[in-house]
Formats: sequence, structure tokens, C-alpha cells
Amino acid sequence: MNEVAEVDAPEKRVEQLERVVIRFAGDSGDGMQLTGDRFTSEAAQLGNDISTLPNFPAEIRAPAGTLPGVSSFQVHFADYDILTPGDAPNVLVAMNPAALKANLADLPAGADIIVNTDEFTRRNLAKVGYAASPLEDDSLAGYAVHPVALTSMTVAALADTGVAKKDAERAKNMFALGLLSWMYSRPYESTLRFLEQKFAKRPELVAANTAAFRAGWNFGETTEDFAVRYEVKPARMRPGTYRNITGNAALALGVVAAGVRSGLPVFLGAYPITPASDVLHELSKHKRFGITTMQAEDEIAAVGAALGASYGGALGVTTTSGPGVALKSETISLAVALELPLVVIDVQRAGPSTGMPTKTEQADLNLALYGRHGEAPVAVIAPRSPSDCFHAAIEAARIALTYRTPVILLSDNYVANGSEPWLLPDVTELPDLHVPFADAPNGEDGRFLPYLRDPQTLARPWAVPGTPGLEHRIGGLEKADKTGDISYDPANHDFMVRIRAERIAAIPVPDIEVEDPDDNARVLVLGWGSTYGPIGAACRALRQRSLPIAQAHLRHLNPMPANLGAVLAAYDKVVIPEMNLGQLAREIRARYLIDAIPFNQVSGLPFTAATLENMLEDVVKNG
Repeated sequence: MNEVAEVDAPEKRVEQLERVVIRFAGDSGDGMQLTGDRFTSEAAQLGNDISTLPNFPAEIRAPAGTLPGVSSFQVHFADYDILTPGDAPNVLVAMNPAALKANLADLPAGADIIVNTDEFTRRNLAKVGYAASPLEDDSLAGYAVHPVALTSMTVAALADTGVAKKDAERAKNMFALGLLSWMYSRPYESTLRFLEQKFAKRPELVAANTAAFRAGWNFGETTEDFAVRYEVKPARMRPGTYRNITGNAALALGVVAAGVRSGLPVFLGAYPITPASDVLHELSKHKRFGITTMQAEDEIAAVGAALGASYGGALGVTTTSGPGVALKSETISLAVALELPLVVIDVQRAGPSTGMPTKTEQADLNLALYGRHGEAPVAVIAPRSPSDCFHAAIEAARIALTYRTPVILLSDNYVANGSEPWLLPDVTELPDLHVPFADAPNGEDGRFLPYLRDPQTLARPWAVPGTPGLEHRIGGLEKADKTGDISYDPANHDFMVRIRAERIAAIPVPDIEVEDPDDNARVLVLGWGSTYGPIGAACRALRQRSLPIAQAHLRHLNPMPANLGAVLAAYDKVVIPEMNLGQLAREIRARYLIDAIPFNQVSGLPFTAATLENMLEDVVKNG
């Protein structure tokens, strides 16, 4: 540690902890997302299991020092397997009064609060309704408060670097990162390398941010206010190579892998929309793998281009969020009629309409299942965690390519921007997604019949335009069975509607697995998507208290697993927590005639494990 700890100081006591939850909070211009991301990378480098929750305002630049402008990043790291970013922070780093006020209610008694005293001015206190400074009255008596003059100490530490005062003040987040890295014995080398790369074109900023980080580390080493350092040992994890990954990055890499494993070029048509834009950004970096990305002028153009790419023999993909899915619905219906592969990635956010673009929700399930005109069924799947997004993207591509259908992948903001360790897969063990193109006429009379179906998959042949002898009609008007000619025949329309629905319903998907360790639970918790972590943590806590409870989680939402009905019928009570007003619960009730118990939250925030634990305890004990 000599590279950073450049001062002599008495040796401080070191305590071992199993887990810690830290929340960095400040103004949207204070670099809290970057700070949290760097601390997360340090924890991952050490081998801790990690889970994160970024939370930031929708405004590009909300008024400085106000409650709407508060941005935060929560990281949970532990020496064992964890499932959530944590319910409540053990440590809050508050860069100003707004950050303190916005997050104080989430803190448990005794939590550490590190506050930037330089920002607790009369003007900043008034902006958030403080009549007096909470640092000077007894309102924070229940917490361990550590006042630190982050801004002025950073400026003083950078006095000899030659940077302007404004740039020096911006480096206070690196001072905070250095302090927290010292407190929790984090490895810092990757952060110093990151700063060198990020500011490579401005050496003075490399020097400034590095100096600020060192100053924060040395402050922790020398101050009497922090008498203890903490260590969280590496978690026991499966052997292999890991990297920290967000859900959006995992989706992008899953699409890349799908292209490689199918042998097809990949075309992404996308219009930037929060919180899906990072998938476009990440995929644009991978042209060497046959990825073409197009930032279209609007949502409709984006999905139209993706469908056109599929018609031309590529894997067509489009990314969006809820409002964009609504705009794309007509073209998705066209893809249903044309029976072409199309992957639609919907990173859900709080609605309706523009709603809360940077907050999470699971409210697009109805839209995914039914949000098209006419009878237009599509396959629907949902990843359960950031790393699971990789495998969900590959599964979406497999279904789309094999069954010639649009597939809607329902991620959400919580999964998309959260991160966790990802065990890099053995590429040779990923599924083979190669599908044959039609290369010769298939009719008895030597004609090409574009709607002559494979008896196993019910998929029609995929003919690349320009293949000699495979000319065929294309368009949205109803097709005649086998020939693809335009047809207004009532019996033909009835057949085509039913066969398209049968094709989706017959897609084989894995059976749902139930986690019921003692096989004695009478209550089943059924979830989908990002509720997996909070549900799992709540069920673990109940079992540790000898309260039996079972958990099952759906990845495939259409079609659903063949054994789901039998699983549901095996339990006295089925509880379905969702970040909506009960969309899956209604679907389960209608399909399986199960009196499912919905538990719903639409606050823009994910469930906490404690909330679910309390609710489920009541169901288990009282029915």
C-alpha cells in the first residue's frame, strides 16, 4: 500500500465483516455513478460477490443542490453469495444537504454517515427545507456522523497540480472514493489505471484525480475520526474467470454471441431511449463480429430496418423501452404475419407515457403478450439478473431463428443498470443457433412454397431474397397457406391465425424448477424478471427462521413451461410479487384457475427483501 499511503500513521484496528452496503449520494454533477462504479470494480477485483443499484434523475441537469437532482449509487459486497443490492445502507456518503435528506429515511440506526461539510451552507440548507443544519442539532444523534470537508480538503491537496479551482472541486468524488477504499481495504490499482485511461488526453486531470484519491486514502489513514478499518473477505464462488457486468452490457454481448453461434450477421436498429440506449452503445463497439448498428430517426424506422434485415437473411434486433414498444407494435405485427425472426429488447421503465424514465417497473407484460392488433402472438422471455441477460439474449435469438417469430425480451431498469459478477462461459458450450436457409424449390410441381411448414417446428422456410427459383410474395396482407398468395378466403384466414398461435404455443421451453429445500412448503412464491433477487433473499431469510417456503421463477412467459400448472396445483397458496398492479397474477389466474395472491409495488424502486419477508411471513403463518 506504500504507493498510496505516503504518510506515517499509527496502525489502526482491522475488523472483519461479512457484508457491507454503501450508498454514494450527491448532486447529479458530483460523479456518484462513476464513484460507485469504481468502488464496485475494486470489490469485484478482490473477489467479493457484489450487487449494485444506480439511481439517478431523469433530467440531464436538475437544479444543483435540490432533491430532484440527487443521484446515488448503492453497492452491496459480501464474502458469500448475495442476491440484492441491499435493503438499507450501512454507510451513506452525502455530498450535500439534498443527498442527506433524500436518503436519510433509508438508513438503519447506527449507520455511518460521511458528510461533505463544505456544502452545508445556509443557501444549500434552505434549498431542501432545513431551517438549521442537521450537523449542529440532535437530529442525527442515532447515527455515527463523520463530518469531512471534502471539497476544501480536495482543493488543498491539488494546490500544486496546476488545475483550475473548478476542476479541483470536481475531484472531490475521488477523495471520497480514496477514503472509502481505505476504510474497506479495497485494492486501488485498477482505479489508478482507470484514471490514467479516462483522462489520457489531459495529463493534468490524471494528476489531479490521482492526487485527490491519494489524499482521501491518507486522510483515512491519519484522522482520528476513523479508528477502525474493515475487511470483507472474497466470496466462495465457482472456479473460473469473472468480470463485473451490467444487464445492458450482458444483453449486448448475448446478441454478439447469438450472431457468432448462428453464423449470421446481426443488425441492430435502435432509437436512443432510456434505459435501453447502452445496448446500442455497447453493440456499436463490436463490428468485427459482424454487428451492424443503426441509430434510426425514430422507433418505427428502427424496427422496420431490423425486420428488413431479417428478411435479407440477418438476425434483426431492435432495442427500446415501453413507449417505443407501443410505436413498434404495427411492425411487430407485420413480423408475425411474415413469420420472420425478430428480437425486440424492451428495457422496461416506469410508465405510463413518458412516466419516470430512470426508474424501474415491470408493467409491460400485458403489452408484450397482447399489445398488437389482431391475433398476433409472440414469444416472451425475461432475464432474472444482470448476468442472466447474456443467456436470455441467446435464448431469445434461438427461439426467433428456429420458429421464425418475433421474441420480446423483457428486461427492466433495475436489471439493466445493476451489476454483478459474471462467470465467463465456455463459448463452445453455448447452443448452436445455425438454421438452414431455403436453397431449392419445395413444391411437388417445382414451385417454391414460402408457407409450407416444417412439421416439427411449424416454421416456414427462410428464403434469402435473390436466391434463384425462390421468388415469393411478401407483405402484410393475409397469405394463403403454402403458396403465400394474397388470400381473403375465410377458412384460410382461420387456419393461418390458428397455426401461427399453435406455432408459438408449441415452442418447447424448459420446465420450471422449484426451490423447496425440505419439500414441506405449502406456500409458493412465483416471480418473473428482476424480482428474483428480492424474492430469493426473502425466502432465504424465512427458511433460516424455520418457516418453510418455496420459490419458482419464470423465464419463459409465452409459452409458459409445460409443468407450471402441476407445480402451482401442488401448493396451498401461490403468491406473485410484481412491480406492477398484478399483470402476471391475472395471467396465472386466467390460464390455470389458481387463486394467486398478488403483491404489488409501483414506486419506481425494486422490492426490498425485508418488505417481501414480512409479507410472506404473514402468508405462511396465517394463510
